Amino acid sequence: MTLRYAFAIMGAGLLIAGIARSEDVSTSGVTDAQKATLQKTVETCGVCHGLNGRSVAPTFPNLAAQTAPYIELQLHAFKDQTRADPDAQAYMWGMASQLTDAAIGGLAAYFSQQSAAVGRSGNGTLIAQGKRIFIEGVPRRQIPACASCHGAQAQGNGPFPRLAGQHAPYLLKQLLVIQSVLRTAPVMHGVIKDLTRDQMQAVVAYLESI
Repeated sequence: MTLRYAFAIMGAGLLIAGIARSEDVSTSGVTDAQKATLQKTVETCGVCHGLNGRSVAPTFPNLAAQTAPYIELQLHAFKDQTRADPDAQAYMWGMASQLTDAAIGGLAAYFSQQSAAVGRSGNGTLIAQGKRIFIEGVPRRQIPACASCHGAQAQGNGPFPRLAGQHAPYLLKQLLVIQSVLRTAPVMHGVIKDLTRDQMQAVVAYLESI
C-alpha cells in the first residue's frame, strides 16, 4: 500500500469520526473495515496526544506539525522496541506493536499536516538564556547550536524533530534519558552530554514558548 493511499484511508476515517476535516482526501475505494480500523487508531492516539495531536498533558508530546520522517522513525522504533527509555516501554511498545508500515506512514502524514500547538509564555530571563543556547550553543564547552539540526525556529528538519511549542517537562525528560543513555540517540548524546540541568531547563523553556 502506498503512503498516499494510506493517508487517503486515514483521512476518510478522520472525516467520519468528526476528528478532522480535509476537502482534499478522496474516500473512493476505502472499505468500511479500513475506515473503522484507522478511525479507532487515531482516536486511540488522541487519548494521550490530544485532538489532532495537540496534547494537553505535559507527559505526552504534541504530534501536530511534527515532521513525518521523525514520526515514522519513532513509531518503527517503538514497534521494534529499539527505543527503550522507560516511557517508551510503558506507553508505546504495546501501542505500536500492531501497527503496519502503511498505518505508520498514514499516521505520520496526518499528524505532520495538523496545525502546531501554540507556544506558552514563561520566565523571560530563562527563555532568553535558552534561546541563546539554542541558537549559539555553548562554545566554551564545545556544545553546538541546537538550531543547526532542528532549524532556526525549531521547526524540525526531516528526521530531526520539531521542538517548537513542545511541552517543557516532556523535552526535559527526553534530554535526561538521552544524556544518561536510557534512550539510544548517539548524535544527540554527543551534543548534550555536557549540558547542565540548568541549561536544559533554559532551552526547554524557550522551546515551549515558541
